[in-house]
Amino acid sequence: MPVAQDHIDALTPMGATLVPGGATFRVWAPSAEAVFVLTADLAASRLPGWAARAQDALTSRPDGSWTGFVAGVADGDPYRFWVVGTGGAGYKRDPHARELGVEPAFPDCDCIVRQGEAYRWHDRGYRPPDFRDLIIYQLHIGTYYAVDAAGVDQRAVRPARFLDLLFRLEYLRELGVNAIEPLPIQEFPSQFSMGYNGTDYYSPEMEYQVTDPAELPRYLAQANRLLAERGLPPLEAAQLACGPDQLKCVIDLFHLNGMAVVLDVVFNHAGGGFDDQSLYFFDRRAFSSNEDSLYFTNQGWAGGLVFAYWNGGVRDFLLDNAEFFLREYHADGFRYDEVTVIDRFGGWSFAQQLAGRVRSVKPAAIQIAEYWNDARWLAVARPPVGMGFDAAWSDRQRSALRGALSQAAGGAGARIDMDAVAQALRPPPNFPAAWTAVQFIEDHDTVYADHVPQQPRVPRLADAGDPRSWYARSRSRVALGLLLTAPGIPMLFMGQEILEDSNWSDNPEADPGTFVAWDALDADKGRRDYLACARDLLRLRRSRPALRGEGVNPFHVHDDNRVVAFHRWLEGSGQDVVVVASLNESTYADYRIGFPWPGAWREIFNSDFYDELPNPRVAGNGGGVVVDGPPLHGFGQSAAIVIPANGVVVFARD
Repeated sequence: MPVAQDHIDALTPMGATLVPGGATFRVWAPSAEAVFVLTADLAASRLPGWAARAQDALTSRPDGSWTGFVAGVADGDPYRFWVVGTGGAGYKRDPHARELGVEPAFPDCDCIVRQGEAYRWHDRGYRPPDFRDLIIYQLHIGTYYAVDAAGVDQRAVRPARFLDLLFRLEYLRELGVNAIEPLPIQEFPSQFSMGYNGTDYYSPEMEYQVTDPAELPRYLAQANRLLAERGLPPLEAAQLACGPDQLKCVIDLFHLNGMAVVLDVVFNHAGGGFDDQSLYFFDRRAFSSNEDSLYFTNQGWAGGLVFAYWNGGVRDFLLDNAEFFLREYHADGFRYDEVTVIDRFGGWSFAQQLAGRVRSVKPAAIQIAEYWNDARWLAVARPPVGMGFDAAWSDRQRSALRGALSQAAGGAGARIDMDAVAQALRPPPNFPAAWTAVQFIEDHDTVYADHVPQQPRVPRLADAGDPRSWYARSRSRVALGLLLTAPGIPMLFMGQEILEDSNWSDNPEADPGTFVAWDALDADKGRRDYLACARDLLRLRRSRPALRGEGVNPFHVHDDNRVVAFHRWLEGSGQDVVVVASLNESTYADYRIGFPWPGAWREIFNSDFYDELPNPRVAGNGGGVVVDGPPLHGFGQSAAIVIPANGVVVFARD
């Protein structure tokens, strides 16, 4: 059908949008000489001698966009743009395409027209946790979990998929996290990737989609089983036929199970190699350098190019992308990759716009910046002074705890900087609140197999010679206990909860043996015991308001003894908590510490219990202590307690 201007006005959305009788198309190409949209005749356009037809031409608008309406276009139809510029002519994928086709294969693939609201959501009553209550689990879709119908691991032969997460949903629910943070899920131009080289920002990664209809029944059955648990009607196969709806189904079901989904987005750069049909030189102008690119500067980052933040059309593209995932995918927030780069290359005002736009659309959506500028508080300060994000990554606990573990691995005579551990319990300088800092010991960068220099995962950091030893297990429990009782938003990296000691990689062909070893849970009791410890620590954090509050006082630090003790409280609750951690290789049977209040204090957690669970020789306090001793550590009273070797004990006053 010829292109018309029906249904077109100043508010016509970018991309392809279904309307009564067909679809509208709009694309930004301010320097193009002509733009055509090809729909039903795409097959003919691949024949030799084909030339763009006048009847397929879009109409230019003063804002640099091109628009048109094509009658008869329906959901699932393919389309592509043909752009003519001063530098040449050729196909371009729609930068706003909701889905990309699989035949022809990427990058010479078609875009697919999709109805953005077709998926039938069930999460109407879901509300994400308050920011201060978040416990985040970071994972990589392509390597996290994938088994076939016989239970055989498939990750060595294909990337895991969105729907594979449904077979780990109950595990994560029982673990006790209330938010997952997948590494970037937008389309990237390779089979394997961490996700930070995306090129098609509105389309979910095709490698993460189930494209063979014969494979869908198993996933559909799992989705419907999870829906039935909630008393909800089943989905039909057609509702999982397209990749975008598969991702929506996963988010929907995580919501129904009390878990938010925070997306990792890359607004600092794109690509790690641009193909001719991508964003790069979209309007096909003649050029002599990268400075002529429509979307990008000539500044490289991580193998790609930094966005041209000075260009209003580029800012709109990225701002609309954030809003798109909030509205169409019900995302519960974003982790913004390397905001430092955005700032460094002229994107300060864009970052402020981004924070404001997302907050206006969905105030309950957490916005987390990865910002490594010396004045890191600027990421979470409100404009005009700061950028206005809700929280920011912090390396304080990561550096202090990893440093302490590395020092402890030196043996009983090594000196450990427990003062650094104590100082890391406090909020980063000038942060407005403790919860505005996301704290972690492992993350996708730090324990990546190709990180330079390579950084070991926690068990190998704790004992390089034997990551399954008592030293590795006990020291790892101390680190996890401190992370989950300290102020801030804690984040775990996939496998951390089962004592995973292999660095991870997105490419199993280049780095074999880098998967989370789920099958080892059956064979390794030490992993299962550690998982039980992690679950109970997460349960403890969720049940104790003081552990999610602002109050923290590291009142005792002793480097020689390798002990740190701190008080956590929430004003007015009366539910104070005292945490004592030791990296000493011997048990203290009579270690006196101060307590903020006299009377009975219950021992509500003891990490020693989880070694050879249940530990028949646990070193503990018999369920609690009576605080009636002399003043100590700035408090009016004290008690003698047992501190297990390489252990954490937590006391509560209710």
